[in-house]
Amino acid sequence: MEINKRRIRIFDTTLRDGEQAPGASLYPEEKIRIARQLASMGVDTIEPGFPISSPGDFHAVQQISRELQQIEICGFGRAVKEDIDAAVKATQDAGMRRIHMFLSSSDIHLDFQLRKSRQQVVEMARSMVAYAKQFVDRIEFSPMDATRTGDEFLFEVLEAVIEEGATILNIPDTVGYALPEEYGNMFRRVRAGVRGGDRVEYSAHCHNDLGLAVANSLAAISAGVTHVEVTVNGVGERAGNCSLEELVMAIETRKQTMGVETGIVTSEVFNTSKMVSRIMGFPIAYNKPIVGRNAFQHEAGIHQDGLLKNRSTYEIMDPEKLGIPRSMIILGKHSGRHALKHRVGQFGVQMTSEELDTLYTRFKEKADAQKIVTDDQLMELVGAAVEGHVEAFTLTQLQVASSGGKERSHSAKVAIRNNQTGEEHMYAAVGEGPVEAIVQSLRQAMPMAVEFSDLELHSLSTGEKATGEAEVTLVIGGESFKNTGMDQDILMSVAKAFVAACNQAVRMQNKAPSEATSA
Repeated sequence: MEINKRRIRIFDTTLRDGEQAPGASLYPEEKIRIARQLASMGVDTIEPGFPISSPGDFHAVQQISRELQQIEICGFGRAVKEDIDAAVKATQDAGMRRIHMFLSSSDIHLDFQLRKSRQQVVEMARSMVAYAKQFVDRIEFSPMDATRTGDEFLFEVLEAVIEEGATILNIPDTVGYALPEEYGNMFRRVRAGVRGGDRVEYSAHCHNDLGLAVANSLAAISAGVTHVEVTVNGVGERAGNCSLEELVMAIETRKQTMGVETGIVTSEVFNTSKMVSRIMGFPIAYNKPIVGRNAFQHEAGIHQDGLLKNRSTYEIMDPEKLGIPRSMIILGKHSGRHALKHRVGQFGVQMTSEELDTLYTRFKEKADAQKIVTDDQLMELVGAAVEGHVEAFTLTQLQVASSGGKERSHSAKVAIRNNQTGEEHMYAAVGEGPVEAIVQSLRQAMPMAVEFSDLELHSLSTGEKATGEAEVTLVIGGESFKNTGMDQDILMSVAKAFVAACNQAVRMQNKAPSEATSA
């Protein structure tokens, strides 16, 4: 029998606290794009910015409030009239809204930052909540640095704001200091010991300085919190905030045990993560849980063997349900014969035992010389083992030239061999940058329409002989194809990745009729 689960409201502050990360500043139009995606993903509340901080932030909050009528919009500010006025005005057209104000409560903040007494802080909190209550019913109050504030004064501040009409108490771990047991118990003490504490809602806001933001947020949920404040990819001040994707998937994966759920559309998690990463210019760590490149990829032979037999042997989540293209097997020096045979079979290539033995030997030599073996490199090895070409197109030459001066331009020439006809042709194009020139020339070589969707560049080593890796995503026939290329020349790696993705599309097209026949 299905037990009713408690709903956890996801409060996204990527556009406010997340943007405070050094180098993460966003233009108003970028904030609006991200806000639309957050709404599509199903967050409950968006904190789009700090309206008093700049005209751009005010405009972004105002525009998002007007456009996203189905989402609660939170206006943020200090416990100061001018901040509250700006937050109220920026969110006045929202379909649903709350005002969120903060005021320091720990002695270290009072002594060295605010330079105010405890009594002054209580009066400020009381008067500013009362002031905001004239305009908005839903008032969230945050005693900043609450986890380093003693219970006695924390309770005094919270009781004061409840008396003046605060409806949501956010008790933040501002500097990421708390341990999960401490943080959860703090909420239990507040709920039991603060007068009026049973009449308000509770929110958790955790920073990740000790790597405990998600753990602390889960502890708060266990203590009865119903709102959790998060950022996409965990961006934010210093080491960042509680990661939206990690918290949501922890709840989704263990919801039967926890007895809670969220309203997040998990299939949009990956797209949202990539969007924020691109717009902010913040790369995602390879080992980042949920959305990192390695989160659902496996190189070890034992793991690959288990996955090929049953995915659940080494994966507790299905990446495809997160919108992540499945590519669980990475071929490297730790990979076994079973994984190699499986990958070759995916390409529709049938090999004899002798050919597979030859391929495996050459594959191991290649894998020892570099970190991973890309699909295009594997297909070259397969072609050598079966004494023929198995890919539709081969890049045989690339030339790129740049001109200086005010009107800088770049030109590229590529030579492509069509392995089905044996013909080789040269194609040329120009572009504002070398990548654009290469892409335009390669498009001419392909017999299908190709849309260049995405490019990621990575360095795989250091020093003068460093190898660069390009990961290219193309849209062909309405489907996305992603592949990689590696070379000491980073532009060559882009061209290799482009051709590899086109070959992947051709393989899928050739495979479809045979699959339909066998079905």
